[in-house]
Amino acid sequence: MENSRTTLKKIREAKATGEKLTMITAYDYPGAQLAEAAGVDMILVGDSLGNVVLGYETTLPVTMDDMVHHTKAVARGNKTALVVADMPFLSYQVSIEEAVKNAGRLMQEGGAHAVKLEGGRDVVPIVRRLTSAGIPVMGHLGFTPQSVHQLGGFLMQGKSAQAAKDLLDDAKALEEAGAFAVVLELVPAEVAAAITRRLNIPTIGIGSGPACDGQVQVFHDVLGLNASFTPRHAKRYAELYAVGSRALSEYVAEVRSGQFPGPEQTRQMQDEEKAEFLRLLGLEEGKEA
Repeated sequence: MENSRTTLKKIREAKATGEKLTMITAYDYPGAQLAEAAGVDMILVGDSLGNVVLGYETTLPVTMDDMVHHTKAVARGNKTALVVADMPFLSYQVSIEEAVKNAGRLMQEGGAHAVKLEGGRDVVPIVRRLTSAGIPVMGHLGFTPQSVHQLGGFLMQGKSAQAAKDLLDDAKALEEAGAFAVVLELVPAEVAAAITRRLNIPTIGIGSGPACDGQVQVFHDVLGLNASFTPRHAKRYAELYAVGSRALSEYVAEVRSGQFPGPEQTRQMQDEEKAEFLRLLGLEEGKEA
């Protein structure tokens, strides 16, 4: 897409013209700047920050305050991408009123342009209420990380014929409720393709094959910021963990050897000020303070 702000209108037009949509997660100001410089259409402030930034095993401990804090930072670092913020666990499941309040926080306080929530037909009343309040909603089907324990782990969804049909029905229900796009995570490629063909809103795939209208990946997976872990659905386009580790090791070695800081990183007083400083200390010229 062109470099002006990505809007819901542009996203709808991309679906109509077959232009692929690009989305990446970001969790802070420099991450948002990198994503924007790359020209992505959408930035997802994902609750995956629980895994890759905060060090949790799942996304479940991530709070609304966490999401607002990180969304603010991303919004400050971005001027062109559509910023979508995840609604964390129990921020929308308790009641529709709580869902509206929390989604409103992500937009008012966090600066998000839209929110994302997990679930199919079970969350349709929430999606309807949010969209009627002027809050754009992106759906999320397939593997839904907030249900990791219920699903039995990080497993592909929609593998049986009936499960695939259920996913399609969920996707249609989200579209009818007003969602502007649907993430399909860890869904068989054939199923994702069938859903994509039957929806008028874009599908954004992650681990769901190439037929989706767009793709989303986790920032740290794409840049190789994890020591060794790479999900099967991700591709490491760089090895920044290795680069960063080498750079920091070199820094540690140079500090210990006295090589850093050198003359280039050091500032000196002007001669007259240094002389006056020595006089105030009662020292003679040429002595060290």
